[in-house]
Amino acid sequence: MSLTAAFQIGRSALTASQVGLQVAGNNMANAATPGYSRQVMFLQPMRADGSGRVFLGRGVQIQDVRRQVDEALQNRRLTGVADEAAAQHRAQVVSQLESTLNELSGHDLSSELTDFFKVWSERGNGTQSDALVVQQGGKIAQYVQRLRGQLTEQRGQIDGQLGALVSRGDQLLDTIAAINTEVARAEAGGATASSLRDQRDMALEELSQILDVTAVEQPSGAVDVLVGSTPVVLGGESRGLQIKRITENGEIQVMVATRANDQTLEPTSGQIGALLAGRAADVDSAINKLDDIAARLIFEVNRIHSTGRNEKQYTTADGTLGFPVADRARALNDPDNTATAGLPFNAVNGGFYVHIKQNSTGQTRTVRIDVDLDNINSAGATGAQDDTSAEDIRAALGAIPGLSASFSADGRLQVRAATGFEFSFADDSSGALAVLGVNSYFAGKNASDIRIESSLQADPSRLASGRMVGGTFVDNGTAMELVALQDRSLAELNGRTLSGAWRDTAQAVGVKTSAAVGELEAATIVRESLDAQRAAVSGVSVDEEAINLLQYQRQYQGAARLISITDEMMQTLIQMV
Repeated sequence: MSLTAAFQIGRSALTASQVGLQVAGNNMANAATPGYSRQVMFLQPMRADGSGRVFLGRGVQIQDVRRQVDEALQNRRLTGVADEAAAQHRAQVVSQLESTLNELSGHDLSSELTDFFKVWSERGNGTQSDALVVQQGGKIAQYVQRLRGQLTEQRGQIDGQLGALVSRGDQLLDTIAAINTEVARAEAGGATASSLRDQRDMALEELSQILDVTAVEQPSGAVDVLVGSTPVVLGGESRGLQIKRITENGEIQVMVATRANDQTLEPTSGQIGALLAGRAADVDSAINKLDDIAARLIFEVNRIHSTGRNEKQYTTADGTLGFPVADRARALNDPDNTATAGLPFNAVNGGFYVHIKQNSTGQTRTVRIDVDLDNINSAGATGAQDDTSAEDIRAALGAIPGLSASFSADGRLQVRAATGFEFSFADDSSGALAVLGVNSYFAGKNASDIRIESSLQADPSRLASGRMVGGTFVDNGTAMELVALQDRSLAELNGRTLSGAWRDTAQAVGVKTSAAVGELEAATIVRESLDAQRAAVSGVSVDEEAINLLQYQRQYQGAARLISITDEMMQTLIQMV
């Protein structure tokens, strides 16, 4: 080995030691840096030089400086982070929903229903006034509207969160795409861009909190990012994220899609996945259940109240449902009838009776109004062409001596008794009167607009607490019918009572809340376990790096000593010459 070769060996050792010191120092400096992966210098001997049977080493060279990561573990962590974020937001949604329903507190819908039927019972016993019964109806209507408003507000909060998360996710996709370009450029010569990869991993981890993503590394060093099977980043190109809103059955549905081609994404985890699921399965479901119960309360109470009466019958009765001119001649069950098609309740085949009393003689006449809603036309084929319309009912009522019927300017049915006559309705097997809102207690169609009927609000004496039973007027007949409604199983509520259906809804929310808390605890344990595994592979041990510093220091000192000795030998050789 020549002295020049000795110099080169020493120089290579000095260079390797310097880089080793820099790597160890960088690791120690970033020991507490989130997302930093420990870097390791890999050395290899230079190709030996020599001839014959003697080959002498030429020193050391740096093969690479690479970060220590387990790619499979990294992908598992992305899933774990997404699942924990989803569980956390899911728990928040259902916990807030449970607080909004506030069941078992005494200030909840179950209590309001109990109080509502209780006041009717007291009216039936003669211990409460008509005005108090009307006030109690207004109270439950206001409570239901307020509860729906709170649920709608929670849905609005979720929509706001989704908008912010989608905006942040869109920014992260752009960041990842930009880093992909830098990584591919930096690693084109075979080196490893450790810092860039750490930055990208941090962006991917934050993105996984928002969406459940999968990262697939390409030979260039770039990663493609997918949500399910849909790519959202391809190399250096981000396809972006956006919120899509569409209206279905009057309700706004929210979806997430790519900006590039408007392709709908279906995240199943992450914050967005949890919020989308919570919006539809929890909040929207609670709103729909509340609407169903409110609609059934409106219809069933009105069905009973519309055929009730007091000892003195009515001289006027107005409907609450407005019919546009074009819909008045359409059958009540015609899908094209815009007045009835959107109602959550409907009339059926049957009829009702009208009792007309002439005051001067005391004579009462009873007339049956048939309501044909069998969806069979005169030719025997399926169709609503020959079924009963609002105009048919108006004409039938107007044809009764002593009565007149017309439509108001806004299309509501109006029934008037001639001077000296009074009337009432009875035995409505069709539910048509309740659909039309004639002589009703409530107005509206669901929880969004339930309210006391305006004429009853203005004149509580119109409250129909009595009714005809077996040809005899019973002073508290309607009140007792309404009390019995409290315990009546309704087919439209799957055989449950009004209170029972709501209790089931509230209990389901409670079960979901308990399950969500358990899922969050489990997801947190899994994520913490994955973090510990990552720390074991990629984390920095200060003690280990201190040992490396000493090792590279000794290596540097040895290389410097080699160069010093070689220099002395070179000087001796020069002096000899």
